[in-house]
Amino acid sequence: MASQEMRDAAAAMRATPEFEAVNDIETLRAAMADPAALTPLPEDVSYSDFDANGVPARHVAAPGVRDDRGLLYFHGGGYVAGNLDTHTELMGRIARACRAPVLGIDYRLAPENPYPAAVDDAVASYERLLGNGIDPARIAIAGDSAGGALTLACMLALKRAGTPLPAGAMLISPWTDLSGSGASMQGRLEADPMLSGEILKPMAAAYAGSSDLSDPGVSPLFADLAGLPPLLIQVGDDEVLLDDSTRLAERAETANVPVQLHVFEGAFHVFHIMPTLPEAGEALAEMGAFFDAVMG
Repeated sequence: MASQEMRDAAAAMRATPEFEAVNDIETLRAAMADPAALTPLPEDVSYSDFDANGVPARHVAAPGVRDDRGLLYFHGGGYVAGNLDTHTELMGRIARACRAPVLGIDYRLAPENPYPAAVDDAVASYERLLGNGIDPARIAIAGDSAGGALTLACMLALKRAGTPLPAGAMLISPWTDLSGSGASMQGRLEADPMLSGEILKPMAAAYAGSSDLSDPGVSPLFADLAGLPPLLIQVGDDEVLLDDSTRLAERAETANVPVQLHVFEGAFHVFHIMPTLPEAGEALAEMGAFFDAVMG
Protein backbone atom coordinates (compact mmCIF):
# COMPACT_ATOMS: atom_id res chain seq x y z
CA MET A 1 0.00 0.00 0.00
CA ALA A 2 1.16 3.52 -0.73
CA SER A 3 2.31 5.53 2.27
CA GLN A 4 0.02 8.13 3.81
CA GLU A 5 2.46 10.77 2.63
CA MET A 6 2.12 9.53 -0.95
CA ARG A 7 -1.67 9.51 -0.74
CA ASP A 8 -1.71 13.02 0.72
CA ALA A 9 0.61 14.33 -2.01
CA ALA A 10 -1.55 12.80 -4.75
CA ALA A 11 -4.67 14.34 -3.24
CA ALA A 12 -2.99 17.75 -3.16
CA MET A 13 -2.06 17.41 -6.85
CA ARG A 14 -5.62 16.57 -7.79
CA ALA A 15 -6.79 19.69 -5.97
CA THR A 16 -4.32 21.93 -7.77
CA PRO A 17 -3.45 20.48 -11.23
CA GLU A 18 0.14 21.40 -12.03
CA PHE A 19 -0.14 21.39 -15.81
CA GLU A 20 -3.35 23.33 -16.49
CA ALA A 21 -1.54 25.65 -18.90
CA VAL A 22 0.32 22.90 -20.72
CA ASN A 23 -0.41 24.39 -24.15
CA ASP A 24 1.39 27.54 -23.03
CA ILE A 25 4.97 26.32 -22.84
CA GLU A 26 6.33 29.53 -21.37
CA THR A 27 3.84 29.31 -18.50
CA LEU A 28 4.77 25.67 -17.93
CA ARG A 29 8.46 26.55 -17.89
CA ALA A 30 7.87 29.34 -15.40
CA ALA A 31 5.77 27.08 -13.16
CA MET A 32 8.48 24.42 -13.05
CA ALA A 33 11.22 26.97 -12.39
CA ASP A 34 9.34 29.00 -9.76
CA PRO A 35 11.88 29.45 -6.94
CA ALA A 36 9.09 29.28 -4.36
CA ALA A 37 8.15 25.80 -5.59
CA LEU A 38 11.68 24.38 -5.58
CA THR A 39 12.83 22.23 -2.67
CA PRO A 40 15.68 24.01 -0.85
CA LEU A 41 19.12 22.56 -1.37
CA PRO A 42 20.72 21.07 1.77
CA GLU A 43 23.71 23.03 3.03
CA ASP A 44 26.06 20.10 2.59
CA VAL A 45 25.27 19.70 -1.13
CA SER A 46 27.57 21.69 -3.38
CA TYR A 47 27.57 22.38 -7.10
CA SER A 48 29.53 24.18 -9.79
CA ASP A 49 28.57 25.08 -13.35
CA PHE A 50 30.70 24.69 -16.46
CA ASP A 51 30.57 23.95 -20.19
CA ALA A 52 30.44 20.32 -21.41
CA ASN A 53 31.24 20.34 -25.12
CA GLY A 54 29.02 23.36 -25.65
CA VAL A 55 26.27 22.11 -23.30
CA PRO A 56 25.66 23.94 -19.97
CA ALA A 57 26.42 21.48 -17.18
CA ARG A 58 26.35 21.30 -13.38
CA HIS A 59 28.56 19.16 -11.15
CA VAL A 60 26.66 18.21 -7.98
CA ALA A 61 28.31 16.61 -4.95
CA ALA A 62 27.36 15.53 -1.43
CA PRO A 63 29.42 14.27 1.53
CA GLY A 64 30.89 10.83 0.96
CA VAL A 65 31.05 10.94 -2.84
CA ARG A 66 33.92 9.10 -4.52
CA ASP A 67 35.84 10.70 -7.35
CA ASP A 68 36.57 7.39 -9.11
CA ARG A 69 33.04 7.09 -10.51
CA GLY A 70 30.21 9.36 -11.60
CA LEU A 71 26.66 9.69 -12.85
CA LEU A 72 25.44 11.66 -15.88
CA TYR A 73 21.89 12.97 -15.33
CA PHE A 74 19.22 14.19 -17.77
CA HIS A 75 16.33 16.14 -16.22
CA GLY A 76 12.65 15.72 -17.07
CA GLY A 77 10.10 18.25 -18.26
CA GLY A 78 8.52 16.77 -21.37
CA TYR A 79 11.45 17.94 -23.52
CA VAL A 80 9.96 21.45 -23.38
CA ALA A 81 10.64 22.53 -19.77
CA GLY A 82 12.85 21.87 -16.77
CA ASN A 83 16.45 22.90 -16.21
CA LEU A 84 19.37 22.36 -13.86
CA ASP A 85 17.78 24.45 -11.10
CA THR A 86 14.58 22.40 -11.07
CA HIS A 87 16.53 19.18 -10.53
CA THR A 88 19.62 20.11 -8.49
CA GLU A 89 18.04 19.05 -5.19
CA LEU A 90 17.15 15.62 -6.62
CA MET A 91 20.61 15.28 -8.15
CA GLY A 92 22.07 16.04 -4.73
CA ARG A 93 20.09 13.21 -3.13
CA ILE A 94 21.11 10.87 -5.94
CA ALA A 95 24.75 11.85 -5.43
CA ARG A 96 24.37 11.03 -1.74
CA ALA A 97 22.67 7.69 -2.43
CA CYS A 98 25.22 6.61 -5.02
CA ARG A 99 28.21 8.15 -3.25
CA ALA A 100 29.25 9.64 -6.57
CA PRO A 101 29.22 13.10 -8.14
CA VAL A 102 26.35 13.80 -10.52
CA LEU A 103 26.77 15.74 -13.74
CA GLY A 104 23.50 17.29 -14.91
CA ILE A 105 23.18 18.94 -18.31
CA ASP A 106 20.89 21.65 -19.68
CA TYR A 107 20.13 20.07 -23.04
CA ARG A 108 18.30 22.16 -25.64
CA LEU A 109 14.51 22.20 -25.36
CA ALA A 110 11.69 21.99 -27.89
CA PRO A 111 9.94 23.53 -29.72
CA GLU A 112 12.86 25.86 -30.37
CA ASN A 113 15.16 22.84 -30.72
CA PRO A 114 13.25 19.68 -31.70
CA TYR A 115 14.65 16.17 -32.00
CA PRO A 116 17.51 15.31 -32.31
CA ALA A 117 18.94 18.37 -30.51
CA ALA A 118 18.50 16.90 -27.02
CA VAL A 119 20.08 13.60 -28.09
CA ASP A 120 23.00 15.42 -29.68
CA ASP A 121 23.59 17.37 -26.44
CA ALA A 122 23.35 14.22 -24.34
CA VAL A 123 25.88 12.42 -26.53
CA ALA A 124 28.22 15.44 -26.48
CA SER A 125 28.19 15.57 -22.68
CA TYR A 126 29.00 11.86 -22.43
CA GLU A 127 31.77 12.15 -25.00
CA ARG A 128 33.27 14.98 -22.97
CA LEU A 129 33.59 12.63 -20.01
CA LEU A 130 35.36 10.07 -22.19
CA GLY A 131 37.54 12.82 -23.66
CA ASN A 132 38.66 13.68 -20.15
CA GLY A 133 39.95 10.15 -19.76
CA ILE A 134 37.12 8.78 -17.63
CA ASP A 135 36.61 5.03 -17.99
CA PRO A 136 33.07 4.33 -19.30
CA ALA A 137 32.95 1.40 -16.87
CA ARG A 138 32.98 4.02 -14.08
CA ILE A 139 30.03 5.99 -15.53
CA ALA A 140 26.29 5.42 -15.26
CA ILE A 141 23.54 7.50 -16.85
CA ALA A 142 20.17 8.37 -15.32
CA GLY A 143 17.18 10.55 -15.99
CA ASP A 144 13.55 11.13 -15.13
CA SER A 145 10.53 11.24 -17.44
CA ALA A 146 11.72 12.70 -20.76
CA GLY A 147 15.22 12.52 -19.29
CA GLY A 148 14.76 8.80 -18.73
CA ALA A 149 13.93 8.32 -22.40
CA LEU A 150 16.82 10.60 -23.32
CA THR A 151 19.08 8.29 -21.34
CA LEU A 152 18.02 5.43 -23.60
CA ALA A 153 18.23 7.52 -26.77
CA CYS A 154 21.73 8.65 -25.82
CA MET A 155 22.95 5.09 -25.29
CA LEU A 156 21.36 3.94 -28.55
CA ALA A 157 23.14 6.75 -30.41
CA LEU A 158 26.42 5.80 -28.73
CA LYS A 159 25.85 2.16 -29.72
CA ARG A 160 25.28 3.11 -33.36
CA ALA A 161 28.48 5.15 -33.34
CA GLY A 162 30.50 2.35 -31.77
CA THR A 163 31.27 4.45 -28.68
CA PRO A 164 31.91 2.51 -25.44
CA LEU A 165 28.72 2.42 -23.38
CA PRO A 166 28.37 3.27 -19.69
CA ALA A 167 28.23 0.62 -16.99
CA GLY A 168 24.49 0.97 -16.48
CA ALA A 169 21.47 3.24 -16.60
CA MET A 170 18.70 4.22 -14.18
CA LEU A 171 15.35 5.33 -15.60
CA ILE A 172 12.81 7.16 -13.43
CA SER A 173 9.27 7.08 -14.85
CA PRO A 174 10.70 7.17 -18.39
CA TRP A 175 8.56 8.56 -21.23
CA THR A 176 9.65 6.01 -23.81
CA ASP A 177 6.64 6.02 -26.15
CA LEU A 178 5.69 9.48 -27.41
CA SER A 179 3.05 7.94 -29.66
CA GLY A 180 1.00 7.15 -26.55
CA SER A 181 0.14 3.59 -27.56
CA GLY A 182 0.34 2.05 -24.07
CA ALA A 183 -2.86 0.69 -22.51
CA SER A 184 -2.12 2.59 -19.29
CA MET A 185 -2.73 5.88 -21.12
CA GLN A 186 -6.42 5.10 -20.63
CA GLY A 187 -6.27 2.44 -17.93
CA ARG A 188 -4.52 4.75 -15.43
CA LEU A 189 -6.19 7.99 -16.54
CA GLU A 190 -8.40 8.29 -13.45
CA ALA A 191 -5.62 7.25 -11.08
CA ASP A 192 -2.89 9.59 -12.38
CA PRO A 193 -2.97 12.94 -10.50
CA MET A 194 -0.45 14.61 -12.79
CA LEU A 195 -0.47 13.51 -16.43
CA SER A 196 -2.82 12.53 -19.23
CA GLY A 197 -2.59 11.87 -22.93
CA GLU A 198 -3.98 15.32 -23.67
CA ILE A 199 -1.25 16.93 -21.60
CA LEU A 200 1.48 14.86 -23.26
CA LYS A 201 0.38 15.26 -26.89
CA PRO A 202 1.55 18.87 -27.43
CA MET A 203 4.86 18.09 -25.72
CA ALA A 204 5.38 15.07 -27.95
CA ALA A 205 4.55 17.05 -31.08
CA ALA A 206 6.87 19.89 -30.08
CA TYR A 207 9.77 17.51 -29.49
CA ALA A 208 9.26 15.25 -32.50
CA GLY A 209 9.02 18.15 -34.96
CA SER A 210 9.05 16.65 -38.45
CA SER A 211 9.90 13.15 -37.16
CA ASP A 212 7.34 10.41 -36.66
CA LEU A 213 6.31 9.86 -33.04
CA SER A 214 7.08 6.15 -33.36
CA ASP A 215 10.59 6.77 -34.69
CA PRO A 216 12.90 4.78 -32.36
CA GLY A 217 15.03 7.89 -31.89
CA VAL A 218 12.02 9.81 -30.59
CA SER A 219 10.38 6.85 -28.83
CA PRO A 220 13.20 4.51 -27.76
CA LEU A 221 10.69 1.90 -26.64
CA PHE A 222 10.61 0.78 -30.28
CA ALA A 223 14.40 0.61 -30.71
CA ASP A 224 16.63 -2.45 -30.85
CA LEU A 225 17.87 -2.60 -27.25
CA ALA A 226 20.38 -5.41 -27.76
CA GLY A 227 23.80 -4.63 -26.37
CA LEU A 228 22.71 -2.03 -23.84
CA PRO A 229 24.12 -2.19 -20.29
CA PRO A 230 22.01 -3.18 -17.25
CA LEU A 231 18.90 -1.07 -16.63
CA LEU A 232 17.04 -0.11 -13.47
CA ILE A 233 13.51 1.13 -14.17
CA GLN A 234 11.37 2.72 -11.45
CA VAL A 235 7.77 3.78 -12.07
CA GLY A 236 4.56 4.46 -10.18
CA ASP A 237 1.60 2.11 -10.48
CA ASP A 238 -0.77 5.10 -10.89
CA GLU A 239 1.00 6.59 -13.91
CA VAL A 240 -0.49 6.84 -17.38
CA LEU A 241 3.10 6.16 -18.44
CA LEU A 242 3.22 2.86 -16.54
CA ASP A 243 3.27 0.82 -19.76
CA ASP A 244 6.18 2.90 -21.06
CA SER A 245 8.18 1.15 -18.33
CA THR A 246 6.63 -2.30 -18.26
CA ARG A 247 6.87 -2.74 -22.03
CA LEU A 248 10.43 -1.42 -21.97
CA ALA A 249 11.37 -4.03 -19.36
CA GLU A 250 9.78 -6.76 -21.48
CA ARG A 251 11.65 -5.64 -24.61
CA ALA A 252 14.91 -5.41 -22.66
CA GLU A 253 14.50 -8.98 -21.40
CA THR A 254 13.77 -10.17 -24.95
CA ALA A 255 16.97 -8.45 -26.10
CA ASN A 256 18.96 -10.12 -23.27
CA VAL A 257 19.59 -6.80 -21.52
CA PRO A 258 19.76 -7.20 -17.72
CA VAL A 259 16.84 -5.22 -16.31
CA GLN A 260 15.28 -4.53 -12.91
CA LEU A 261 11.74 -3.12 -12.89
CA HIS A 262 10.23 -1.74 -9.68
CA VAL A 263 6.59 -0.62 -9.83
CA PHE A 264 5.77 1.43 -6.73
CA GLU A 265 2.20 0.89 -5.53
CA GLY A 266 0.03 4.01 -5.54
CA ALA A 267 2.91 6.20 -6.72
CA PHE A 268 2.67 9.03 -9.24
CA HIS A 269 5.02 10.31 -11.93
CA VAL A 270 8.60 11.00 -10.72
CA PHE A 271 7.61 10.82 -7.05
CA HIS A 272 11.35 10.91 -6.33
CA ILE A 273 11.22 14.70 -6.61
CA MET A 274 9.55 14.89 -3.16
CA PRO A 275 12.19 14.08 -0.51
CA THR A 276 9.64 13.63 2.31
CA LEU A 277 7.98 10.60 0.66
CA PRO A 278 9.09 7.25 2.16
CA GLU A 279 8.91 5.77 -1.34
CA ALA A 280 11.39 8.35 -2.58
CA GLY A 281 13.89 7.25 0.06
CA GLU A 282 13.35 3.62 -0.87
CA ALA A 283 13.79 4.36 -4.56
CA LEU A 284 17.03 6.27 -4.07
CA ALA A 285 18.43 3.54 -1.83
CA GLU A 286 17.66 1.07 -4.61
CA MET A 287 19.41 3.33 -7.10
CA GLY A 288 22.47 3.44 -4.85
CA ALA A 289 22.58 -0.36 -4.61
CA PHE A 290 22.17 -0.71 -8.37
CA PHE A 291 24.91 1.86 -8.98
CA ASP A 292 27.29 0.00 -6.67
CA ALA A 293 26.50 -3.27 -8.45
CA VAL A 294 27.20 -2.02 -11.97
CA MET A 295 30.35 -0.24 -10.82
CA GLY A 296 31.68 -3.59 -9.60
